[in-house]
Amino acid sequence: MMLRPMTIAVIGEPTGWHVGRLVAAIRSRGHAAAVVRWPEILVEVTADGDRFAPRELAAADRIIVRGMPAGGLEEVIFRMDSLARLAASGIPVFNDPRSLEVAIDKYLSLSLLAGAGLAVPRTIVAQTPESIEAAWASLGCDAVIKPLFGSRGRGIERINCREDLDQLLQSAAAGGVFYLQEFVPHAGWDARILVIGDRTFAMRRRSDSDWRLNVSRGALAEFFAPPDDWRDLARRAAAVVGAAVAGVDLLPATDGRLLVVEINAVPGWQGLQSVSEVDIADTMVDWVAEMTVSGRPNSGP
Repeated sequence: MMLRPMTIAVIGEPTGWHVGRLVAAIRSRGHAAAVVRWPEILVEVTADGDRFAPRELAAADRIIVRGMPAGGLEEVIFRMDSLARLAASGIPVFNDPRSLEVAIDKYLSLSLLAGAGLAVPRTIVAQTPESIEAAWASLGCDAVIKPLFGSRGRGIERINCREDLDQLLQSAAAGGVFYLQEFVPHAGWDARILVIGDRTFAMRRRSDSDWRLNVSRGALAEFFAPPDDWRDLARRAAAVVGAAVAGVDLLPATDGRLLVVEINAVPGWQGLQSVSEVDIADTMVDWVAEMTVSGRPNSGP
């Protein structure tokens, strides 16, 4: 089926690797590409509905969200609300704004995954020094602490001695929310499965020097052909948070469990592309162009 040419707007930094790959893929498919930086988004509230700027965003046929920069609570709320209003105006946004909200919140996404029957690491979210210390003890005095919002392995630390715990408790005295997770022994690798609609791409991430298996932290990306049930598990995880495009991290523990450790609704694929023969940006753009906001194929004119 031949699709009509359309304008696809990418929200992100123009110099970013992923934005560049998406723009090239959009143009190679005969579509027009526009890149809009987050701070450039402007909304005017009128009786006839919200008016969005810049013009490239308001006139887009599709919007791809590529990254969410750091910012204060007001910035994050406004950006998520503006995405939701753009989607409500009839412009398909990928991923759906609600799925972005769910996936970016490690507590909420993991809670939904566990509620859907998917195996996840034991996790405790605490707010006071006393409850953090009790949580640490409950997790066997060996826990991983993660920021509630974050990616690429930033801010992830292992707390397995009293000295490290005391440092954490000192910082907790100033307030905050602390996400503690059991430390899961593993064989030095995990699997990242990228879900794009019904399609999946996979890699193994291996490290001999760090228990954290993020490529951004030096882990090696390797080609990996996961079993079908691993691919199905990744699709199920993406469906739980409502993400049509998702990076799902699966960790085979040494005790035999296969755990969904994390899900990312704005996934990177630079490491995955290095071990894949298929151009992932092309696949993503083709899928976005063919799908409507309801997740159904676009019949075209």
